[in-house]
Amino acid sequence: MKKSGWDWKKILMVGIMLFSLLLSTSINRCSITGFFYTISCRFYAIYYNAMLCIFVSLIVSMNIAIVTGAGGNLGHAVCQKFLAEGYYVAGTISEQEKTDANKPDNYKTVAIDLTDEQATAAFIDAIAKDKGRIDAAVLTVGGFAMGKVENTSTKDIMKQVKLNFETAYNTARPVFLQMMKQGKGKIFLVGSRPGLDMHNSKGMIAYGLSKSLIFRLAELLNDEAKGKEVVTHVIAPSTIDTPQNRKSMPDADPSKWVTPEAIASIIYFYCSDDATVIREPVIKVYNNA
Repeated sequence: MKKSGWDWKKILMVGIMLFSLLLSTSINRCSITGFFYTISCRFYAIYYNAMLCIFVSLIVSMNIAIVTGAGGNLGHAVCQKFLAEGYYVAGTISEQEKTDANKPDNYKTVAIDLTDEQATAAFIDAIAKDKGRIDAAVLTVGGFAMGKVENTSTKDIMKQVKLNFETAYNTARPVFLQMMKQGKGKIFLVGSRPGLDMHNSKGMIAYGLSKSLIFRLAELLNDEAKGKEVVTHVIAPSTIDTPQNRKSMPDADPSKWVTPEAIASIIYFYCSDDATVIREPVIKVYNNA
């Protein structure tokens, strides 16, 4: 992905190279005590310059990912996978969650209310300005609620829409606009089987309706991004193997479910060069459920 103009990373690299050149020159002009000392100084300066340039080039080339719901089961697994693959990750957490003081340098967490459209947009814009681009965004924030038609009010529906769709849209919109400027990027929304097929939404009306909007949003974004390498995928998992689900469904067989780590690996694959030509909007991750 090419970038035009001079950003702080390019300036930093040029500054380090100039500094190293001055260091090399000063060493060569120092009082010479012997031929071998001069040669060793010269080699040290060359080595120092090369190592710094390699280090800075790694920073410049580091891919950038945004993960919402970084404190949740799926969000945490996605963050760990992308960090292990050398990404810089900016994760969002709720205001009730604590920031990990021991997180690596390429991992940043921010407490933010994703239902606040302006605050969310400001967060995305800050990452884009600081890092120069956004390569991937994985939006995992959401919630679940049971309820048949007889006991589901419009208030219940709007609560689920706010939690599952509004948080996703408030993040996806500024990310999508940034990626359209870049001409490249991957957005991953989290749908569900009930949202994909209303026949699976019996007994969970508000949840199913809110998740169905996720699939429609992906269709609209992909249609608008035609001609550019900006793709929006929807991950449609079956039951995710989490401690909470195991506790609420003690008689179920979790071996038939899908683990957060498996989903994270699939998402990373779709961000890799091997998946560049794939345009499949819906990624079903069901295992044997």
